[in-house]
Parts: sequence; structure tokens; C-alpha cells
Amino acid sequence: MRNLIHVVLLCVTLVAGGTAAWADEAAPAAPEAVGVNHYLIGIGDVLDISIWKDQDLSRQLPVLVDGTISLPLVGSFVAVGKTVDVLGRELSSRLGPYMHDPIATISVMQPNSMVIYVVGKVAHPGKFTMSGPVDVLQALAMAGGLTPFAKAKEIRIFRGSGDLRKEFVFDYKEVSKGEQMQDNIRLERGDTVVIR
Repeated sequence: MRNLIHVVLLCVTLVAGGTAAWADEAAPAAPEAVGVNHYLIGIGDVLDISIWKDQDLSRQLPVLVDGTISLPLVGSFVAVGKTVDVLGRELSSRLGPYMHDPIATISVMQPNSMVIYVVGKVAHPGKFTMSGPVDVLQALAMAGGLTPFAKAKEIRIFRGSGDLRKEFVFDYKEVSKGEQMQDNIRLERGDTVVIR
């Protein structure tokens, strides 16, 4: 009987250890972790720039409308479209002639460029900041929902501009019933949701 208890305890321990190992292996692939590492800096984002061992150069800066930031010693340079890791390495390289082994660490304090627009027949149309992934249903909820005279079957999502412009159709009635869920797309920075 005692041996049986030891075998059961060993099995439980192995299963628990296996589950923990699986969770640890799966953790880096989580969308949140990937999203943070691959976030592209946009206009209006507020960056926290820390230069190791030099508090005089460390500061918080907004990304200007021309896509640049400006720091003493290095002047202005483009930040838009780069990840924080890439921008940190570039800044460290630019500081190289002025400092011994500079290390720049950058983080996004306010992702102000992560905005979407919801316009038309909703309770509160306007510009909304995305603090995480947002799909069409969630965007409509952020805008207070559809008004009584909204054409719920003819919602459009516009992405990009010019030749790169894309248009998506969203049928609120179908999606809210759990059908056509593939139309409930995840919105991207700058998307406009139009409700007629």
C-alpha cells in the first residue's frame, strides 16, 4: 500500500512538473509578450529614455509629428517605425563618440499613436486609444454602441490610404449572434470604423 502511495505521488509530481514546463515553454509565445517586443513607435508616443550612468541625458520625450525625437549631443533622429530595442541600439551608437560604452534603454510610457476612429451612428463617436488588442465589437462598445437608426448590417472598416487602402465589411447582427465571427477583425493603429 505504501509503495502504491509513492507511485501515485510520483505520478502527480511528474504531471505537475510537466504542466509547469509546458506553461514555461508556451509563455514566450503569448501574444502580449510578442506584441511588446515588436511594438512599432508612432507619432505622439511618449518615450522614456534612460542612459545608464548619465541622468542628465535621461528623460521622457514625445515623438514629434515629423516622427523624430531630439536629444543633447546627438540632435534629432527618426524614431517612428522602429521598435524600442532598435531605437535603443541606434541611440547607444550615436552616443558612442561622446561617452565610453553608452547603454540606452527605451520604453514606451504612453502609446498615444495606438488610436482608432469610430464615426457615424454610435452614441459617442470619436478617437479612441487602444491599450491592448481591440476588435470591431469592442470598438463599438468603446463608442457606446449603435444608435437606433444605425445600419447594423453595413458597418465598414477602412485601413490605410491611397493604393494601400483596404475596406472590410462588418455585419453587427450576424456577429452578435455568434455567426460570421471571422468578420470581427482585430483593429490596427489608424483604422476607421464607419457606421451609417
